[in-house]
Amino acid sequence: MEFKEAKNKFVQTWGALGSQWGINKTMAQIHALLMVSNEPVSMEDIMEELQISRGNASMNLRGLMDWGIVYKEYKAGERKEFFTAEKDLDELAVKISRERSKREIKPTLKILKEVSTIEAKDSAEEKHFVDQTTKLYDFVLKADNMLDKMTEFNDNWLGKLVIKMMK
Repeated sequence: MEFKEAKNKFVQTWGALGSQWGINKTMAQIHALLMVSNEPVSMEDIMEELQISRGNASMNLRGLMDWGIVYKEYKAGERKEFFTAEKDLDELAVKISRERSKREIKPTLKILKEVSTIEAKDSAEEKHFVDQTTKLYDFVLKADNMLDKMTEFNDNWLGKLVIKMMK
């Protein structure tokens, strides 16, 4: 397989995976392209490589920067903006985990807490509802706390040392 074909296959596959993870395909493709590029890439080059519009590229790059996994870079003497992705995979995983918790898990926890604290009257259905939603809240809270601990552990110098020793 030639380099260009392999790169395209990776970008397309990462894009398909992204849509399964809850982000749009183009955003994941841009991320993949930047992740495997050895130098910062201009928006124009991203548009050309992925055959997407300026608006689509701009909107998705902004989204990736909001996640903290893509950065804007400037080159001396260039008027174009260039972009690069987080290359450290451990840091990438931490940033994605934190962002998904903030966007998905924390709002879900808020709703689960709200619905599980209703006053169950005499109905078996109401009692079952409160019981199940309380159990679900407790489970999701434990999972979120574990995720928080893992990301805090990775921020800690000792945690980083332990992770490096495990590799």
